[in-house]
Amino acid sequence: MIYPYRITVNSPLGKIVVQGSDTHIQYLKFAEAQCHKEVEPELVADSALSPRWGKDCQQQLEQYFAAEIDEFDLPIDPQGTEFQQRVWHSLCDITYGSFASYQQLAMTVGNSSAVRAVASANARNPIWLIIPCHRVIGRDRALRGYAGGIERKAQLLQLEKHTLDAASAALINEKTKVID
Repeated sequence: MIYPYRITVNSPLGKIVVQGSDTHIQYLKFAEAQCHKEVEPELVADSALSPRWGKDCQQQLEQYFAAEIDEFDLPIDPQGTEFQQRVWHSLCDITYGSFASYQQLAMTVGNSSAVRAVASANARNPIWLIIPCHRVIGRDRALRGYAGGIERKAQLLQLEKHTLDAASAALINEKTKVID
């Protein structure tokens, strides 16, 4: 998929690529993250024209990483199946400082036996952070996969004031910048 507008934003956890139409964000991920190839957009150079959401997006991402805001107010238009849309909508209900298990998310979308389908939809979330897929953990409260890297997931949860268990905290080593 090709999006006509693209900006990049530096963050303490790496460069973030944001793409979309002039009016809506349709893609937001860390630049070096391993992602599903079927949902990867073709990367184009940053647009000479700024999208309507560009300045607000950059400002809100900076505020998020500075722990000055706990939710985003940006126009988004994620592209996916009806089921993926339901999962992504439910992800937006997981507030800053809280999290949910894949099982809880499956129950929220109306099918408690769809844990794997929910995990797959979560993994295909095209708009990280704004649609907070990093807030989904295992039923045993352990960190599970994150396409942006499990270490980054631990850092995002730490930024949001989660107390990590010893195994999850160990994912953040002394070479990784920890956000206070």
